[in-house]
Amino acid sequence: MNCSDKARPPVVLAPMAGISDLPFRVICSELGADETTTEMVSAQGFLAAPKNSAAYRFLLETSPKEPYVNVQMFGHNPLWMADAARRLTELNRFAGLDINMGCPAQKVTGSGSGCALMKDLPLAAEVIRAVRAATNLPLSVKMRTGWDDQSKNAVELARIAQDEGVDRLTVHGRTRAQQYGGVSSVQDIAQVKATVSIPVFANGDVFSASDALALLAQTGCDGVMVGRGALGNPFLFEQILAAQEGRPVVLPEPALILRLALRHADDMVRWKGEHSAMLEMRKHFSWYLKGLRGAAELRRAIHRTESLSEVRALLERRFALEESHA
Repeated sequence: MNCSDKARPPVVLAPMAGISDLPFRVICSELGADETTTEMVSAQGFLAAPKNSAAYRFLLETSPKEPYVNVQMFGHNPLWMADAARRLTELNRFAGLDINMGCPAQKVTGSGSGCALMKDLPLAAEVIRAVRAATNLPLSVKMRTGWDDQSKNAVELARIAQDEGVDRLTVHGRTRAQQYGGVSSVQDIAQVKATVSIPVFANGDVFSASDALALLAQTGCDGVMVGRGALGNPFLFEQILAAQEGRPVVLPEPALILRLALRHADDMVRWKGEHSAMLEMRKHFSWYLKGLRGAAELRRAIHRTESLSEVRALLERRFALEESHA
């Protein structure tokens, strides 16, 4: 079932490069995310990659523990996008397919992909049309409000997407020029929602359950997408669910954060091996430790080791100290 059909507004994990991989998506699903989304998949890279490519094997692997996982793709060539969409659909792993028209990174926009498509709406329409014809999966488009303040055109792109058969939109309330700075514009998201009849999900500045409920109320959107707010705090999904259901929002104790951080690391080690896993987990440990007394010193110590057993000892010792001062 499409999660847009839920009685309450669904809460979705955003696609984040280097973050929304399989282990993290599974954790977020277990903690209440209604949907998850893969990291961005380059249409051109996917089509050119060898069949046994380890990079794409990891990028596209899914788990039965994910109830509804979308695959997000980016590119600017309609033929390549259509071919990639067809092949991704044939994998029979994904519940939905998303076209990225919001990524602000220069390595993506420099080739005309991501948010750069908002500067060329006729090409954006061609891309959507080609992908729509290539897949029977529910199709969504993730966009920003525009390239910059002088060229906000999310409403125009939303109309195009709806006319081309897109099933859902997600709007991050920032322009490309803002990157991740400034404040996400609730008004711009609400304007898109008021313009189209298909479901619209709101994205931007959701760091607490109250943020999520306020964003939904202020925009009238049909769902909310959580990105950076989940970094080091996948508990945010169960907190939003509790708030939606009128239950108390419970913040995790340090010991629970410790257990989740170590479980995350264990999952990564099983998935990619200890060396790769520990390199990738360094940023996650930094996020999990945010706000902990002495976190900066602990982060430095973790960054000096590639051994999970050493990291486990460091964390258990530090969290025990934290609890003794509580």
